[in-house]
Amino acid sequence: MKSWWSRILIWTLVFVFGISAFSFAASFKRNETLFVGGGLWSAPSNWNPLVPWAAVTGTVGLIYETLFFYDPLKNEYVPWLAEEGKWKDDTHYYLKIRNGIKWTDGAPFTVDDVIYTFEIAKDNPAITYSVLWKGIKEIKKLSNTEAEFVFSEPKYHEWNFQLYQIPIIPKHIWSKIKKDQLVTMSNKNPIGTGMYKAEGFTDDRMIYVRNDNWWGISKFGKPAPKRIVVLKIYSNNVALGMIMKGELDVSNFFLPGIPAIKRAYNIKTWFDKPPYMLSDNTALLFLNTRKKPMDDPKFRRALAFAINVQPIVARVYERQVEASNPIGFLPIDSWMKYYDKDVVKKYGFSYNPAKAIKLLNEAGYVDKDKDGYRDMPNGDKISLTIIVPFGWTDWMESIKSIAHDLRKIGLNVEAKFPDYGKYSEDMYSAGFDIILNNFGSNVSSTPWTYFNWVCNSQIKGEKAYGGNWGRYNNKKLFDLIDKFNSTKPDTPESKKIASKIEEIMLKDMPAIPLWYNGMWFQASTKYWKGYPDEKHPYAWPSTWAGRWQIGGLRIPLNIKPAK
Repeated sequence: MKSWWSRILIWTLVFVFGISAFSFAASFKRNETLFVGGGLWSAPSNWNPLVPWAAVTGTVGLIYETLFFYDPLKNEYVPWLAEEGKWKDDTHYYLKIRNGIKWTDGAPFTVDDVIYTFEIAKDNPAITYSVLWKGIKEIKKLSNTEAEFVFSEPKYHEWNFQLYQIPIIPKHIWSKIKKDQLVTMSNKNPIGTGMYKAEGFTDDRMIYVRNDNWWGISKFGKPAPKRIVVLKIYSNNVALGMIMKGELDVSNFFLPGIPAIKRAYNIKTWFDKPPYMLSDNTALLFLNTRKKPMDDPKFRRALAFAINVQPIVARVYERQVEASNPIGFLPIDSWMKYYDKDVVKKYGFSYNPAKAIKLLNEAGYVDKDKDGYRDMPNGDKISLTIIVPFGWTDWMESIKSIAHDLRKIGLNVEAKFPDYGKYSEDMYSAGFDIILNNFGSNVSSTPWTYFNWVCNSQIKGEKAYGGNWGRYNNKKLFDLIDKFNSTKPDTPESKKIASKIEEIMLKDMPAIPLWYNGMWFQASTKYWKGYPDEKHPYAWPSTWAGRWQIGGLRIPLNIKPAK
């Protein structure tokens, strides 16, 4: 950990010298341009909404819109392209879209575009939402603005999630594209219905210009920024210097030192005091169950009691985050209404190294050869590594602390930092012992997304495709997660199923929840005002890819020039 004097020196150098590549004042009027960072990590090259994980942030949301906007703060669906959506009965979903919307090329937006968007995924597994067709029987067109989705086997939670995930695309353009090119084309001239259009890009930025003919102006108001410029910034220190100088308006980076300097530079965070940030996703340790001793639930459970998260929260994150609950549920209403406190009380865990030692001793993991480290019950040595990508400094410091905790209970564990390519390769091919990850634990409208990621059943050999990096295999649990998905939300039955899922997760520990990664949000008030915060909670403050439709879209609709 750097000393405060070292950090002050870094901040001073960054602030004074800056980076000349990020001098924007000459390009656009500053009181008309919103500069954001944290969601662009490579040169813009893909605007294909059918591959949202590879598309430039803002492609989905700013250009291509979804049927609904989802507000995690209120657990509320806001009609967007849709005017209304509801279940008529257990197997029929009625949808009505807004009338009078046009694509940016002037063509009318109709329900045919919605039906087309869904139907192209029917026989194309490369499109992520193709899985919906396991339950959809057919889509009936009722009028130019109405459709009915007929289900043979509805997956209610997954459907509700996809209502604000799937970007609607124009049939008159995409129907001319060959099927095998749908997910491979870069779509350099995107035509959407959104409040912004793609204006241009360079290696270090994506530029969006306001769509002054946007249909939503009469419904939601006119976005204040004429342009939104999304910047590629690799270094947290550079982002810190830029937001101190007002060159960056909205930062979705983790910026160490923000608690100490926010007032001096009029930088807003969500909370004015610790934890400063909203909780956006859960960081978990996945233990490779294809290797011993991680295949033993007693061993995994012992590790959960051995890890002290508080030093990580306090030292690494400067209290910008909070420790997770034992299940890993984010503290949002859509998840916590399924949180069974009695199950957690009975089977949960907390920092208790004495308990960890007791569990290991009882399971036969003792120091047989007297070298200071525990061995397998048969005498084989235990030597494990925890990995995170090199350069992810907060995670690097965190797993150093975790390895230290595990060595204190007699386990030979070392922190390692491969480059991201190697980290990713090991994650997808089970080439690790223990790995820290959070890729699928994001805030959502349902804890099904969390269950389905932590304990995903899509494991083939050593490969894992949708999470469950530890390759934990439990058909009973997989069936329960599927049953939860097939049960209507907010019912006593769905809560009973959730409780059973949580009990198995706590008993078997397929992954160990540790802390909540923050919805990193810092905003400069030099050029813009009216950002969301604890006192004005109108938007989840994210400009990350796939997040504009859960909050980011409301920021340009609510901010105003500071002067």
